Amino acid sequence: MAAALVLAADDPPSLAGFYAALVGAEPHPGLSDRHWRVALPQAGWLELYRPSRSRPLVRQRGRLAVCLRRCGGLPELQAWIAEAVSLGAALLEPPRSEPFGSEAWLLDPEGNGLLLLVSAP
Repeated sequence: MAAALVLAADDPPSLAGFYAALVGAEPHPGLSDRHWRVALPQAGWLELYRPSRSRPLVRQRGRLAVCLRRCGGLPELQAWIAEAVSLGAALLEPPRSEPFGSEAWLLDPEGNGLLLLVSAP
């Protein structure tokens, strides 16, 4: 059994490239030309697909977001944010320190919620 997150995308290959770059992986073609995959270290797969034109999904920021986590501190988070922004993400609020680590909320290039989290090893 493998776990996966499924994310609708207007441009699956491009969004797969964005997430692959952030986790240091390669994007993989999926089951069709409308489907791409990214292996998430120690967390299964991120499945990206373009919805059917007969059943479109409206872009919206809901309560579900992709969370990517690394070990480190605030300097590592700031570098990761800079990388994400250079790849097309938008920072929603400045990074903040919490008891569990440092975090920052962003939007990926298609407007989906993205939480970058760094925590102590």
